[in-house]
Formats: sequence, structure tokens, C-alpha cells
Amino acid sequence: MGILHALQCFLFLLSITAFVNGDTPANCTYEDLRGEWVFKVGAGGNDRTLKCDSFAMATTLKVKLYFPDYAVDQFGNKGFWTLIYNQGFEVVIAGRKYFAFSMFKKDGKNITSMCDQTFPGWSHDTFDRDWSCFSGMKMSSVAPKTYQLPDNKRLYSDILYKTDHSFIKKINQHQKSWQAVHYPEYEKMTVEDMIKRAGGRKSRIIGRPKPAKPTREQTLKAQSLPDSFDWRNVGGMNYVSPIRNQLACGSCYAFGSLAMNEARVRIMTNGTKTPVFSTQDIVECSEYSQGCDGGFPYLIGGKYAEDFGLVAESCNPYTGKDGQCKTQTSCPRQYATKYEYIGGFYGACNEELMMINLVNNGPMVIAFEVYNDFMQYKSGIYKHTGLTNSFNPFEITNHAVLLVGYGVDSGSGEKYWIVKNSWGTEWGEGGFFRIMRGVDECAMESIAVQSFPIFCNEELMMKNLVENGPIAVSFMVYDDFMHYKGGIYQHTTLTNGFNPFEITNHVVLVVGYGYDSDIGHKYWLVKNSWGTKWGEDGFFRIMRGVDECSIESIAVQSFPIL
Repeated sequence: MGILHALQCFLFLLSITAFVNGDTPANCTYEDLRGEWVFKVGAGGNDRTLKCDSFAMATTLKVKLYFPDYAVDQFGNKGFWTLIYNQGFEVVIAGRKYFAFSMFKKDGKNITSMCDQTFPGWSHDTFDRDWSCFSGMKMSSVAPKTYQLPDNKRLYSDILYKTDHSFIKKINQHQKSWQAVHYPEYEKMTVEDMIKRAGGRKSRIIGRPKPAKPTREQTLKAQSLPDSFDWRNVGGMNYVSPIRNQLACGSCYAFGSLAMNEARVRIMTNGTKTPVFSTQDIVECSEYSQGCDGGFPYLIGGKYAEDFGLVAESCNPYTGKDGQCKTQTSCPRQYATKYEYIGGFYGACNEELMMINLVNNGPMVIAFEVYNDFMQYKSGIYKHTGLTNSFNPFEITNHAVLLVGYGVDSGSGEKYWIVKNSWGTEWGEGGFFRIMRGVDECAMESIAVQSFPIFCNEELMMKNLVENGPIAVSFMVYDDFMHYKGGIYQHTTLTNGFNPFEITNHVVLVVGYGYDSDIGHKYWLVKNSWGTKWGEDGFFRIMRGVDECSIESIAVQSFPIL
């Protein structure tokens, strides 16, 4: 029996060594995925740096997935799941998350989706501490699906984009709702650059969902909202971060996702914090996307922001090119949580829910289909004309942008969305555009994502500590802290000449706070996990109210179920 078990583990290890990251050409639906699965899970006890290129199975878990978002495991635990676009799924059950991309094989231009199995993915507890690898196999087989993927990348990389002035003229003659213009900077790009700028060919979603029919409650809530709303001017405040330019990189998913978090931090802090996050960190460092070849907001604005956090632009300035991860490890990270598709799961979105969540929670990242006439947009309310550019070949792509408002045109009565793009301030209406609302124009109302930044400060920590109990916090550890014995710690900036040291992020438990009247310093009282001989019997005090070592930036609480 022991030999047989070892052989099974070895064969399993061989079968999962092929790994894919980012946005895959898989095409799997709810119908393909729902049913009973076996998750083969590797050893736990790892952190978020875990690589799952290959792993040995340590245990299994059976999970049944019900349409559209209900999951039950073999022990009767009930949880949640969602399709992630058409490329994979995430399950949250019994205090753990499981995320993986669906399996596919590529043979030349032919892509075969094998939706009854996954590539190796990641599992971790809901606190992002205990990581392991896993892969999934459905207990009932699903017939493979094959389609052809256009393979024009090399050809299009050699063709410079040419302005078709007759195309622009036809657009303006065809309709009066919006104006098309010539953008000279396009002529410095190749056709492939332009496709990447619009989202990249790997971002294309096959069989994207239609908007869900609104419930009566959703309709009534939407009707109670203002006729127009714009986060660029709420009570005289602009909560939207500056327009940026993704250049010839298919990183719109990163710009849109980070712009959502930037805006929501501004809203949560009433404009006192105005971060601009590093999109280059996403392009270079995220295994949930494929750099300049594309990605999806659910996995970046939501999952990556929760699992790994976002860093400031200065930690890895944008270059618009793929490369090795160069993000400074000492940079603090802004985390987010409660990421979700609008409506709660993939396919539940509609105009009413977008309006409700936009007004109540802040800007959200959306994905829509880009046609070649959109590239020439300058002003007005965009609607696809159906016209084509005779000079430049183009592939329909999936472009991620930030929804910041909505309104109604006083002249025509047309409803519209107000959207932030990432093509610079010279494009469109100062970097923004308006697009028809209420008709799912270019699939604008079918896929929207939101997440909620985890924002912390001294006052909130004190309030929740007193009312709810001790809270877990993370802070940056320097080498002088390793030698702390007593008193109120504050980093000295001194370094150890004997031992190299890398600044790390350490999780501890805040159990109290106080004030030392002799020296006039406020402090936190914190429980460490280095034994009773370290510090003040295993505890330490650290400066309070100054975000010492970032201890007031990330705090987490939970509530046991008794």
C-alpha cells in the first residue's frame, strides 16, 4: 500500500509540472465547471512566495459546485464560488480559497480547452498566511472544445499603423453622437502595438455573458439615485486619480484595476491620501496576468490586491515593457478585500447594480469590447458605428477602464457612462470618454469588478481594539528590532555591520495601548511570537500615532463563530 501510494504521488507530480500564469486561451463555462470536483492539495505551511510549477499531493478535498455561486465540500461545509471570466474559477470554503486556471493545450493555432481539469493553482487561508498548491479534476468528464486562435502577432509587429482619413470622415458622417479625429501618435506604433493598447489579443473573452435582468428591488434602488453622478466632482472634491498613459503595452487591466483602488482610497480618506500605485509591479511581478500581453481586473484589482498588495509608483516606475520583477521589497503595500463581480458572481452584472455600487462604493473597473472606430474617439457619447478601417487590420479586444460616473445628455436625452481611459490626456475628453448607457454598448454592462481597500489608522485601531478585542497587524522589521529588550521601540536607522539583513513584513497581535508620561510618548502594546525570553516577556511596545514601521497601515480582525 505504501509503495502504491508513493507511485500515485509520483505520477501526479509528473502530470502537473506544466504551469501557465496569467490570461489563458481557455474557454470554459458554468455548464462545464458545475458538478463535483476533487482538489489534490499540496503541503501547507508556506507563504505567498510559493511557486506551484510542480508539487506533491498531500491530501484531497471533494467540492461540489452548484450554479451560479454555491459550493459544498465533503464535510458539509458551505461556501462560495465563481467562474473567473471563461478562464478558471475560485472557490471559498471552510476558511480557505482555491484559485486555478482551466487546463488547455495549444497545437499551432488550435486551442483545446479541457474544462474538467485545471493547471496547478494556489490555495490559502482567508488571512493569506497558510499557502499551498492544488489542482482540480472534475469527477465527470467534459468533452474537449477546440477553436482556432488568430496568430498574427509577428505579422502585425512589422506593420506600422497608418491613419485612414476616409475612415474618420465616414465615422463623422455616419452619426452625430460623437466625433472622431486623427491622432498623430498612432503612426509611431505598429498594428500590434495598437492591439495591445486596446487590451491585447489574450484579453478577448469568448462567449461573454449578457447583463442579468434586474430585480424589482434593484430597479427601485437605481431609480432613487441622482439623474447624474460624477466622482470627479462630489461636493467640490475630485476623487479620481490623474490620467495616465499605458503606451504600447497591454496593461489596461492594471491601470483600470489600480485606478479603482486609488479612487477608493481617496474616498475612504476624504482626499487626505492620494496614492498612485505601480502598474509596472503588476506587469513584471504578477503571476495572475501576462504582463504586456493582457490580464483581467478580477485577478488584479481584487485578488492580487488582497493576496500581495499594491505598491506606490515610485517603488517600480512604469516603463510599459515586460521584464523581471524590480519592485523594491522594502516598499509598504496597500491591500484590498471583498473583491467581487458586480452582482456577486460572474454574469450577475447589469446597469442598475453598476449605478448603485458606483454611487455607494466608488469607481469600479469594467471591461468592454474595443472596435477600431473607438480608437479615433475624441468627444461625445460613443456608440459603435459598424464601420471598419481599410488600412489597418484589427482584432476585437477586451479593454479594461474605470467607471467614474453617469448622466443624461440634455439635448438628445441619451443616457451615458463617464469612463476614465489610460491613453493619456490628449485622447478623448481629457483622457475620459462617454459611452451609451442602458443598452450594454460594446458589452459595457456585462462585466464589472469592485474591491475595497483595507484602510487603517490609529483611531480605527484603538476603537476596534477596545470594542472587539486584539487585532492582528503587520509591520516592517528592521535589524535593530531583532535586539529589542524593553521600552518603546522606534527604528534607529542603524545597521548591523556583521550580518546582512533584508527588511521584512512581520505579523503580530496588538493587545493594548498606553502613554508614557515620563517621556511623553504614546505606544502600542504588542504580542510577538519569539518566545518569553525576547522583549518584555514576549511582548513589546512601539511608538503610536506616527505609523512607526507601518504598524498602523494594515490591521485585520475576525469574529469567531461560537
